[in-house]
Amino acid sequence: MASKKTTSLALFILVNLLFFSLVSACGTCPSPKPKPKPKPSPSPSKGKCPIDTLKLGVCANVLGNLLGLVIGNPPKKPCCTLIQGVADLEAAVCLCTAIKANILGINLNVPLSLSLLLNVCGKKVPSGFQCA
Repeated sequence: MASKKTTSLALFILVNLLFFSLVSACGTCPSPKPKPKPKPSPSPSKGKCPIDTLKLGVCANVLGNLLGLVIGNPPKKPCCTLIQGVADLEAAVCLCTAIKANILGINLNVPLSLSLLLNVCGKKVPSGFQCA
């Protein structure tokens, strides 16, 4: 009977030693690092111009005045009236197309010109918008 108790006790101690050695074996193991969440890249803004781009030639007077190319104060009304009823994105797309196609008849810095024209007409360049 004593040998049966001793065997059971020895087996109990052996299992405990094995269990605790496995549990504490990796005390200095690095914890798993969480995967970084991918940052969404800004997708290029897409929009269509509902205005006939050739009509935006009237914006040349406004832009020329803003850049100091024309003396006097040409009215901004014809240009702003054209883009007044459209959303900021559509207005930006329209003016971007006109500037890129050189419909306005002046060689320009596209982002600066676009921003100036939109600001004069009370519009804003949509965040992340790039004139493609």
